[in-house]
Amino acid sequence: MTGDMATLEDLSKAYQDSIPADLRHTHSFEWYLETVHEEPTIARSAHQRVADMFDYYGTEYDEDAGVVEYRLASKDPLFDGENTFYGRSIHEAIHEFVNKVKSGARGLGPENRIKLLLGPVGSGKSDFDRQVRRYFEDYTLRDDGRMYTFRWTNLCDVIHDQDPADDVVRSPMNQDPLVLLPQAQRDGIIETLNERLDAPYTIRNEQSLDPASEFYMDKLLEQYDDDLKQVLENHIEIIRVVADENKRLAIETFEPKDKKNQDETELTGDVNYSKIAVYGESDPRAFDYSGAFCNANRGIFSGEELLKLQREFLYDFLHASQEQTIKPKNNPRIDIDQVIVGRTNMPEYKEKKGDEKMEAFNDRTKRIDFPYVLQYEEEAKVYQKMLNNADLPDIHVEPHTLEMAGLFGVLTRIVEPDGGQIGIVQKAKAYNGEGDEIDDVDLKKLHDEAEETAEVGEGMEGVSPRFVSDEIAEAIMDSMHRSREFLSPLTTFNHLEANLENHGSIAEEHFEQYYRYLELVREEYKERAIEDVRHALAYDVDEIRRQGEKYMDHVMAYIDDDTIEDEITGRESEPDETFLRSVEEKLNIPEDRKDDFRQEVSNWVSRRAREGTSFNPQDNDRLRRALERKLWEDKKHNINFSALVSSGETDDDERNAWIEALIDQGYSHEGAKEVLEFAGAEVAKTELEE
Repeated sequence: MTGDMATLEDLSKAYQDSIPADLRHTHSFEWYLETVHEEPTIARSAHQRVADMFDYYGTEYDEDAGVVEYRLASKDPLFDGENTFYGRSIHEAIHEFVNKVKSGARGLGPENRIKLLLGPVGSGKSDFDRQVRRYFEDYTLRDDGRMYTFRWTNLCDVIHDQDPADDVVRSPMNQDPLVLLPQAQRDGIIETLNERLDAPYTIRNEQSLDPASEFYMDKLLEQYDDDLKQVLENHIEIIRVVADENKRLAIETFEPKDKKNQDETELTGDVNYSKIAVYGESDPRAFDYSGAFCNANRGIFSGEELLKLQREFLYDFLHASQEQTIKPKNNPRIDIDQVIVGRTNMPEYKEKKGDEKMEAFNDRTKRIDFPYVLQYEEEAKVYQKMLNNADLPDIHVEPHTLEMAGLFGVLTRIVEPDGGQIGIVQKAKAYNGEGDEIDDVDLKKLHDEAEETAEVGEGMEGVSPRFVSDEIAEAIMDSMHRSREFLSPLTTFNHLEANLENHGSIAEEHFEQYYRYLELVREEYKERAIEDVRHALAYDVDEIRRQGEKYMDHVMAYIDDDTIEDEITGRESEPDETFLRSVEEKLNIPEDRKDDFRQEVSNWVSRRAREGTSFNPQDNDRLRRALERKLWEDKKHNINFSALVSSGETDDDERNAWIEALIDQGYSHEGAKEVLEFAGAEVAKTELEE
């Protein structure tokens, strides 16, 4: 029952239900051959399994952007959206990453490359890498993602010097059981699998057994007079593999240590000194397969801050990526199968990019830019996610607060446009999908010009979301200390400004520029606050609808070269051009662009009619704004603006009505009073001057 404390029995049952049915059981090699024949994808490579994982959790295609959004990133279904990713640029980066994995699944080359996530601090590349690992763990728990390996059993019955502690030995590299078959016989099995396989790739497996397994195979074949059937029936058990980062099983996260103490054995494994006395130093049974590449086999290798490693230490990645082998010290080469992902920040990338001795490493990497979010409303969702995942105090976040904080962050990341045609705020609005308010804006041209100007790419430098999130958190606590139960943009701006120079990741040469951006954001917020106050003073939803219907009637008559019938007199008349322009001018639509706008809204109405949706001007942002501004012009003459300047002259009922109207727009009671004082004075000043 909801709200009841779970019993130990309930918890135990839930745990048992979460475990795959065959995880605690072993199977015969014959069983594996039958199972893989029925489900060939069980024998997939690491790239193929990871590629299928992204599709398994669902996809959504953004036709306008030409980008596939993968639900494990856009929705985070396993964790109720706790770690969703926002922003077109981020989903473009994820789309590119998955494309490289899928290309590797088809054997087109990227399977032999390091997928290098390059981005500034706080861009989300580490979160995405972690997300991939979390979902890979879950995917291998499910039937669609299952994989198997093998273990050697009863070894002491045959190998006279086998340590009793090693009577049962798991495949140290968790290799697919098919590697137990000689290549010729294996190829025949795989050919049959591919005939049955319904996938965009083919199964391949040309790996050799790891040295220890090869030793056991040779010894056992010698004992059974090369009767492979006897070996596989008497000494092989098939077991399920479930990826587990904590157990270093099919997932490994490698972090750079002290440069002076880096040791290649951390990657490739080392001698097991406890076994040397038993087997001898050169015996393959005395090797400890504990290197990061060994642990990651069949899954994902994640290299954190990869380019912080010494150049010599990176050489191990050359063979691991290109040849898909590792070469432990004093041991033969070992085949590996894994998706190698690296992460790095801009300073390390710039340093290594200019190093001629890094040419081979650079040639084996596929760089995937992971920029900051460039759409300020999407950036605001990043901050909202932070608030959702926290124990937020009882505080109301006022309208525009997160969006304006996001706008500041975006301004620091985009390249200022040349030519003076549009300003940087207008460019940010265009990136946010508001380009329809700017004449002849070409988003692609804007971005292409910025890419040519930026040293690495647009969005690869600027203020980190962490900095903005930290200041939002500080502003929340400051508001609470001052008994303000609301967080406003004004308070947030003050904290951003006060702490800009205290943040270690912001270079001193950017201070003046970023202060200027804050002023631009303040101006943008002031305009929005003024719009909100005007809305509160004059808004009438019924009048908006009436004016919207009238506008559309006249637009349709204009487009069809028809007349308008007066509802009262029944007289026919031409469309009222003066009325039409009185609406359109509120959006600064020039005379020579009026036909485009009228056709645009006409198409919008027609499309909604085909979908069975009735006309409502509130649903079209541009038309709504135009009608609201016209309504303001029509009604402002009846407003007592002097009362706004001095609250003492304001009738309590009138002021309360304005506050209630602001509350309807999403403000708290105290926040509504603040914005009324802040923007109301500006509104009154402007109108009284006129």
